[in-house]
Amino acid sequence: MSAVSPIPSETYKLGFIGAGKMAESIARGVVKSGVLPASRIKTAHKGARRAAFESFGVGVAEHNNQVVENSDVVIFSVKPQVVKDAVLQLRPLLSEKKLLVSVVAGVKLKDLQEWAGHDRFIRVMPNTPAAVGEGASVMSMGAGATQEDGEIIAKLFGAVGKIWKADEKLFDAVTGLSGSGPAYIFLVIEALADGAVAAGLPRELALNLASQTVLGAASMARETGRHPGQLKDDVTSPGGTTIAGIHELEKSGFRGILMNAVVAAAKRSRELSQN
Repeated sequence: MSAVSPIPSETYKLGFIGAGKMAESIARGVVKSGVLPASRIKTAHKGARRAAFESFGVGVAEHNNQVVENSDVVIFSVKPQVVKDAVLQLRPLLSEKKLLVSVVAGVKLKDLQEWAGHDRFIRVMPNTPAAVGEGASVMSMGAGATQEDGEIIAKLFGAVGKIWKADEKLFDAVTGLSGSGPAYIFLVIEALADGAVAAGLPRELALNLASQTVLGAASMARETGRHPGQLKDDVTSPGGTTIAGIHELEKSGFRGILMNAVVAAAKRSRELSQN
């Protein structure tokens, strides 16, 4: 492959094909963190979503081709069932001078690259907590993407949380864990709060305590670097309240249920990506 033109990291323009919630979350995070000014970001929409982007200064065009023409980095953030048509329609404008990125679930790099006509493509799997700056994203590089391209994308998605690099063959497992995982944790928070209500707490206090407890525990696991089992042992005094609660969780197969959820979601992701 011939050498590609480097993306000007200090002046490049960012475009979104698709103006949904994920695109908005990424754009807001990028602007809020100072990675890019809103004046260098563009998307296209003719309906109500225009106002969401214009509210923080992002330009909204009438058509996707205007976005591509004015962007150095183009992020496809559309539904899986329409991404093929979106890429094919824009293909004449998608030269190798542009770095292409997909956050579309279940659509593989080989297909994206075939539709675009080149392999300067990066696939990213983000998750919904990107909306509050706490996303967990994983990226996989196409053959034509350079190390500098990867650094640009890592900085963009680092503005809405944490990002790691992995082989694309692991993306179904990533989907099962971090992609679907927020829903599992929302269920955990709801169940903890329900238990607290059953034990006598008012609903609002129960939800606040449950949410903060999950946030605090996750922060301890991330910040200390200690194994979760060690952190659990620190809380479980002999004959105490915590070990009594853990005993009930273990009797109900709590760990196995969560493991099965991740495996089932990964399996479903694999099935969808093959269709």
